Amino acid sequence: MNSTPSTILIVEDEVALAEIVVDYLKRDGFLCIHHTSGIQCIETITSQSVDLVLLDVMLPGLDGFEVCKAIRKTLSTPIIMLTARVEEIDRLIGLELGADDYICKPFSPREVVARVKTVLRRQPPKASSGQNTSTPITQGITIDSDAFCAYIFGKRLECTPSEFKLLSALASRPGKVWSREQLLNVFSDEKNVFDRTIDSHIKNIRKKLLVIAPEQDIIQSVYGVGYRLEL
Repeated sequence: MNSTPSTILIVEDEVALAEIVVDYLKRDGFLCIHHTSGIQCIETITSQSVDLVLLDVMLPGLDGFEVCKAIRKTLSTPIIMLTARVEEIDRLIGLELGADDYICKPFSPREVVARVKTVLRRQPPKASSGQNTSTPITQGITIDSDAFCAYIFGKRLECTPSEFKLLSALASRPGKVWSREQLLNVFSDEKNVFDRTIDSHIKNIRKKLLVIAPEQDIIQSVYGVGYRLEL
């Protein structure tokens, strides 16, 4: 029995470009929703199920960075930024706001489809009905691969797909110091992940952890080496 097709929300004010992307995604079996403004995007993603957002940065009114920030306040839906800005700092801003990937314009529609598939593959498979996928890792932290989140001291920590992969790796061996190179291997199937990307995702995870446990330094930096998780 075939699985339900994934729904992709494309937020792009260049209608001709968006129509090409939609056409290629539909050919690969995806369902598509197209909006031309950030406001429409926020209204849709908060009212119906969306599996991934392709989000242009240079939108009229509310730009892509602001939309990404608004989505990340409540949702962990994967986000791929579409941007004409080629400077590294602009790409890092998107990652620090919680985006999972970025694609620089001009791009090939086939590349967009490939990136969408790659980001969606990061998400754990859906559990069958009644299956419990919560796995206690160590005292104080539980990884729930079905809900795609972690529980810290019993409190739910919402994660993006990239954040979830990194947190799961760190939590798999509490106390172990992970180098950035080792953490890059978590994204071995992706070509556009680099040291600064890891740092941006770790920064976002730390912010979320501080809300739950402000008195604890759960993910610690080890100068000149990398990171470790301590509880």
